[in-house]
Amino acid sequence: MSVLVYTENWDGKFKKLTLELVSYAAAVAKMTGSSVTALSIGKVDESELRKLGNYGAQKILSADADQLSVFDSQAYAAIISEAAIKQGAKIIVISNNNTGKAVAPRLSVRLKAGVGSGVSKLPLDINPFTVYKRTYSGNVFAHVVIKSDIKILTLAQNSFDPAETPNNAAIEKFDVHSEILPGKTKRRDIQKQSGKILLTDADIVVSGGRGMKSPDNWAPLVELASALGGATACSRPVSDEGWRPNEEHTGQTGKIIAPNVYIAVGISGATQHLAGISSSKYIVAINTDKDAPIFEAAQYGIVGDAMKVLPKLVAAVKELKK
Repeated sequence: MSVLVYTENWDGKFKKLTLELVSYAAAVAKMTGSSVTALSIGKVDESELRKLGNYGAQKILSADADQLSVFDSQAYAAIISEAAIKQGAKIIVISNNNTGKAVAPRLSVRLKAGVGSGVSKLPLDINPFTVYKRTYSGNVFAHVVIKSDIKILTLAQNSFDPAETPNNAAIEKFDVHSEILPGKTKRRDIQKQSGKILLTDADIVVSGGRGMKSPDNWAPLVELASALGGATACSRPVSDEGWRPNEEHTGQTGKIIAPNVYIAVGISGATQHLAGISSSKYIVAINTDKDAPIFEAAQYGIVGDAMKVLPKLVAAVKELKK
C-alpha cells in the first residue's frame, strides 16, 4: 500500500503546506508499512526538489513540461492518476486547498477511489481504513471509513507539523504523454499582490468585524497585524459594507484559512464565519459582549472595547521586540 503525495509548488518553490503534506504521507506510509513517492508538477530546481526527501519522500517524480506551468485540473488529475497507477499507489495525499478541491473529484472518478476530504489527523485505523475530519463548520468530528481499493486523502492546512527525516531521495523524470497536456487553460495576464502577506500564507491573522464600528477605526488593527508580522482579514458584513477589500473576507463564503494564530476583533462568531477559521491552531477573541459565540471557539478571550485593547496590545508587542 504505497503512498503518493502531490507536492504543489508556487513559482518553483515549496511552502510549509507542501512539507506538511510530505511529512503526513511519510507518517501514513509508516502506519501501512510502505514507502512514499512525491510527485512534483511544473518546473522546480533539483535543489528545491531535494527538500521533499528531507521530509520523508523516498522517491521524487518530476513532471516539468513547459505547458504545465499553468494549472489545469483536468491535466493535473490525469498526471497524478498515471503516476499513482505506475507506482502502484493505494493512498494519494493532496492538500485540501483550492487546487486539491479541484483535482480530488477528478482523481476519484479516474481511479474509482474513495475520498477523505479535509482530514486533520492520521488515520485512526488501517483495517477498516478510517479517517478523522471536522464537519458541520468544525462543530463536529467525524470518523469516515473508506472502503475502496485506492484512497484519496486531502489534508487540512496546518493540521500536521512538518517533521524532518532526512534521506537521500532519488529524483526521476516523469514523462507526460502529449495527449494529456493542458490545452484548454491559457494564461493571458498575471497580476501579483506585493507588499502584503497573503491570507492563505500568513501564520498570524488579525481580523475585524462590525464591532470595529467604522472603517476609520481600522488603523490600530492594521498596526497590530504589522507588528506581529501577520495579515489582516475581516468578516463578511465588513467587506459587504465596503469597509475592507473583499479579498480579506474570511468565512464559509470567503477565504478558508488555518493560521497558527487568528485574532478576532469585534467579531461575534457566526457559524458561517467560524467555518472559515475553525482550523486555526489558536483563536484569540476581543469583544465587548462576554456572551458572543466567538468566545466558545476561542482559546483566549478579552472582554473589552477594541479601541482601548488594540493600542495596548500593539504597545506590548513592540516592547517585546525591543
